[in-house]
Amino acid sequence: MTNRLRAAPRTARPLLVAALVLTLLAGGFAVWGGWAWYAAAHDDTAAYAGQRDAALAAGEQAVQNLNTLDHRAVDRGLDLWESSTTGELHEQLAEGRKEFTAQVKSAKTVTTAKVLSAAVTELDDRAGRARVLVALRVTVKAPGAEKTDKDSRILGELTRTGGGWKLSALGQAPVGGTPAG
Repeated sequence: MTNRLRAAPRTARPLLVAALVLTLLAGGFAVWGGWAWYAAAHDDTAAYAGQRDAALAAGEQAVQNLNTLDHRAVDRGLDLWESSTTGELHEQLAEGRKEFTAQVKSAKTVTTAKVLSAAVTELDDRAGRARVLVALRVTVKAPGAEKTDKDSRILGELTRTGGGWKLSALGQAPVGGTPAG
């Protein structure tokens, strides 16, 4: 009877040791996982990437907005232009709105734009400035004429405002051997 009592604790010990080792491993993994999550959540690289992505999305949309206009809804289109811009570009659009409206209504054109690709070329997160390069296809439909497509590359400068990133400058990107102006 004494041999039986001693045999039971010996078989239980390896199970107890295995359970203890597994518990320590699980605890260690939990600590490591928590530390890795905290480090990733507080990494400046992630915040910078978030700003880059926000600037890119806003730049793509703003360039598309400023290259899309329908003569049947000019006011709505120009409102969108103005809401996509800030600074001097915004002022230029607002000041020339009346004349531009008359021109578009007279020409009766419908212009649509589609972004083909885009990239952030510069980002100064602290200053709230970014530059984007956007490749886009602009389709123009005038009365009595076939649709025409034109591919172009646009350089845009963005400024971060209280309402997010907005275009503050816009121009054509040089093509091929054409020098930048």
